[in-house]
Parts: sequence; C-alpha cells; structure tokens
Amino acid sequence: MKKPSWVIDKERAKRAAAAETLWLFGLHAVRDALMNPAREKLRLVLTKNASDKLGEAIAAGGLEPEIVDPRKFDTHVPLGPDQVHQGAALEVKPLDWGKLGDVALQGAGAPLVVLLDRVTDPHNVGAILRSAEVFGARAVVAPHRHSAPETGALAKTASGALERQPYLRVVNLADAMRELQDMGYVLLGLAGEAEMSLAEGLAQAGTRPIGLVLGAEGPGLREKTRETCDMLVRIPFATDFGSLNVSNAAAISLYAAAQRA
Repeated sequence: MKKPSWVIDKERAKRAAAAETLWLFGLHAVRDALMNPAREKLRLVLTKNASDKLGEAIAAGGLEPEIVDPRKFDTHVPLGPDQVHQGAALEVKPLDWGKLGDVALQGAGAPLVVLLDRVTDPHNVGAILRSAEVFGARAVVAPHRHSAPETGALAKTASGALERQPYLRVVNLADAMRELQDMGYVLLGLAGEAEMSLAEGLAQAGTRPIGLVLGAEGPGLREKTRETCDMLVRIPFATDFGSLNVSNAAAISLYAAAQRA
C-alpha cells in the first residue's frame, strides 16, 4: 500500500532534522553551548588563545578541541568572512525544547511567552531571546517557515541566551496561538495603529498568562495573526515618529508585562 504524501513529507522532514547541524562561533556562544548538557556537540575548533580562555568550558563539554593556526582558521570551518568568530567555533545539533504545551504550562519563569510572526532577521531574534531571558519569559515561539532558524549569527547576538531560553518553532503560528488561549493565555498583538495601549491591554488581562505577539518590521502582523489575538495594543510614542525595531518593541513589552503585580 502506497504511503500518503503527507506521511512521506513528514518522514523526509524528520530525516532532514536528524541530519541538520549548525556552527556556533564566538567565545560567549561557544562557551555557553559547551556548558549546556542538553546541547549535542560534534566538533570543536579553536585557536590556542581561544582554548586558553575556554579551559573550564572545554572540560565541561567533554569534546577534544582541534587547535588550529589562527591565520588558517577559516579553512577549517564553514563560516563566512564577515563572521567574527574570535578563534572559536563549535558544530552542534539544534536544541529540542519539547512541546509548546509543556513549556508554556510548566516552564521556568512567569507565565509569559513571546510569539513572532515572520520575524526572519537572526539579529532581531537573538536580541529578543536575550530580552525574554532577562524578563523571565517561558518561551519565544515562531513558525518553522518564514522565521529565523538556529544559526551561529543568532546565537552570537543572543550572547548565550539561545542555550537557556526556549525557542520553539511550530508548524502553524495560529494553531499555536489557539493552543495557548486554551491554556488560559491572553494574546496581545502589538500594532502601531491599535486604539488600546499596551498598559491598558495588560490591565484588562489582569493576572492571566500573557502572550505578546509581534510581527516583522514593515508588514507587521498578518491578518490571520491579528484575528487570532485577543487584543491589539500599541506602545505609545511621544512624537509622530511612531516606529520601533521589533527587538526594542519586544523588550519594552516584556518589561511592562513582567512588572504586573
């Protein structure tokens, strides 16, 4: 009996995910990955100088480093010429944070999550992961397609937060939003033209769990995402400029949500 096409596609995706690896680079990103017991580590390439700085992390990571000439570092690892590696690179498997329901209901920190609608810039996502960790969010959630995957650039911008802050990429963002609503989360979509302020939306949500939904700069939230939110809210501006980088908007919103009594 021939397998349905959706079963074949699912099996292919599973095999591709199993084979997927990425290179982390930079002293902070490599150190935190080496210290993370949940991270599957495959290959560690260092200069002598970087090895001296990462001694404790190397011992914790349990991986024998390859010490290379700093002048020939780029020939040993597949990194771009513009990537500032500081003489440290680590090949790893992507992290598996488990199911959204488990993280959102029982994860560490306050019942607070961030949902990203097609935010594809790894530097923005890395910065958002840092803010999410600082303000105690349980997860950052994004669609598997049209979002920033785990990459070395994302990890470097996150400055270690990628190893500690759950970053879940889901098949369908609207489905994930409805799942969170079923758990009791109130979803606040950030939109510059919204009539309600962020403070007013948080006040209406009371003590219930909060999901902050942010869209890509320019397009903003997609229509389906807007419709699924419980409320659309805005960050008030003192001038008519009225626009923030998505990572800055996330940090402000996370701070406001975390300050609730």
